[in-house]
Amino acid sequence: MAQPKLIAVAGASGLVGSHITREALARGYRVNGTLRDATAPSKAPYLMGLPGAADRLQLFSGDMSDEAVFDAPLKGADCVYIACLIPVYAGPTGKRAVDMDDAEGERDIIMPTVNGCLNIMRAAIRHGVKTIVICSSTSSTNPIPSVPVKNEVDHWSDADEQRRAKKYTSATKTVMEKAAMALAAAHDVRLSILLPTGMYGPVILPEHLQGNPQVWLKRLIESGEGRHQQIPNDSSSMIHLHDLAALFLAAYEKPTASGRYFGVYDSWHWQEIYGELQKLLPAMQMPAPMDGTPVTPTGFDTTRRDSLGVPVRDIPTLLKDTVDWLKTDPFKA
Repeated sequence: MAQPKLIAVAGASGLVGSHITREALARGYRVNGTLRDATAPSKAPYLMGLPGAADRLQLFSGDMSDEAVFDAPLKGADCVYIACLIPVYAGPTGKRAVDMDDAEGERDIIMPTVNGCLNIMRAAIRHGVKTIVICSSTSSTNPIPSVPVKNEVDHWSDADEQRRAKKYTSATKTVMEKAAMALAAAHDVRLSILLPTGMYGPVILPEHLQGNPQVWLKRLIESGEGRHQQIPNDSSSMIHLHDLAALFLAAYEKPTASGRYFGVYDSWHWQEIYGELQKLLPAMQMPAPMDGTPVTPTGFDTTRRDSLGVPVRDIPTLLKDTVDWLKTDPFKA
């Protein structure tokens, strides 16, 4: 009997990477996962506790700044997921991205992530991996002037404009995606890039409760303040983490998949989001009402996303699923 195919997940302990790992194990794959410290007691036990992990998950220590450390986890892999490119908002000295000049932003924010992504890709290419899937962000899809409905093929952010606005963190994704696409094309590698934003649903590691939508939803459940003191006149895009992981696996499993795909269900105005949450939590602390006429939420053309064949939960469902899960007091001692 042939062994299951091996896939590698760079950033297996991250919010996205851990869900890719979970989904891949559920589908019967062998998984090599990388994280900075494969023995970290706050991370490794939760990954190794996933169904199927005892037999089919191996963890490796590695940092994306060192191309050589990926040789072992990528050897024999059929696909690599690059899910370790988390947003960076400060440099190594603690200086915030918004306080940097262009030279500092390029050196300390943009290039470490771009080079880290290319390091992993070069290691994959060296080991004959022909399919690479990258987790990026919708921040690379904001053209100027803005458009009412965005698509993944035509609409790109302007990295130079992002730099001028000191949005070095956002510029990172734009620069990284284009560099990755050029490298993949030069080596005949099938590359898909998923573009998520607000990610809801159950999480796998306790630390993921600290910096994602789950943290302020938990505060609302506990009668505290949510994300805002006043409802902002803005919208937010969302997806369920389980659906996002399924999109990542589909980008690998569908042989014709390549290029950019939105990893979002849709975007709602914050007024609608808080209204839906109040249905779930009638006693919650509501932010102060919004000022002005509501702006139109960001529009997405989901044709390419839907071509991957993954059913995606709507916003009321993903909010309810997250709230219901948080009410169970996950990770309680």
